[in-house]
Amino acid sequence: MPTPDAPALLEAVGLHGAYGESKVLHGLDFVVDQGGVTALLGANGAGKTTTLRAICGMIRTAGEIRFNGARIDGRATDAIARLGIAHVPDGRGTFMELTVAENLRLGAYARRDKAGVAADFARMFGYFPTLRERLRQQAGTLSGGEQQMLAIARALLLHPKLLLLDEPSFGLAPRIVRDIFTIMQRIVQEEGVGVLVVEQNASLALAIADRAYLLETGRIVMAGPAADIRRDEAVRRSYLGY
Repeated sequence: MPTPDAPALLEAVGLHGAYGESKVLHGLDFVVDQGGVTALLGANGAGKTTTLRAICGMIRTAGEIRFNGARIDGRATDAIARLGIAHVPDGRGTFMELTVAENLRLGAYARRDKAGVAADFARMFGYFPTLRERLRQQAGTLSGGEQQMLAIARALLLHPKLLLLDEPSFGLAPRIVRDIFTIMQRIVQEEGVGVLVVEQNASLALAIADRAYLLETGRIVMAGPAADIRRDEAVRRSYLGY
């Protein structure tokens, strides 16, 4: 859980984003706390995935993005990743032709501390025991849930301060989704990593988030503590189904 009065890990101020001449984000203001979970909610086309891409320097932006107090807008994507921001994109970004072990080693490609990497592998297997059993298996033969676990584990091997998750529940059975979100709660508590999660399953996202923002057509239309947004009647009707 974030510490009261602690500075934000990530802060966006007046964030605009565009693909070429097509403007998608229109002046977003949001924060992610260290050791906290922030949820971005909204329908398809609201700008959720574009927001993550903007943070990673993958699209043209205007406004400010601050990470650990320093501006990162305008930096190259690889430079942003090296600062400690790991992105698990929609579709998971798994290298299908490689084995589970090879995918994980790619997550630690820039590290030279072999003992530390080995310890981190063991820690990932503590979170995701199935991956240990599938080490020599081609990633493309894993189930959707196992691929999502692999993508998250690979991202965590970078020792990120901030984890960006894009639709982690997409295409997965409800039981697998609950398992993954339960593991994510444990990771946040034990690793102290901040998480910004884009998710259409609003009920699950609000259950683990500290703060939430609701996007519509590239604009934030509601923001606040996740518990308050969960109780909002309009959100319940439109996104929670009751």
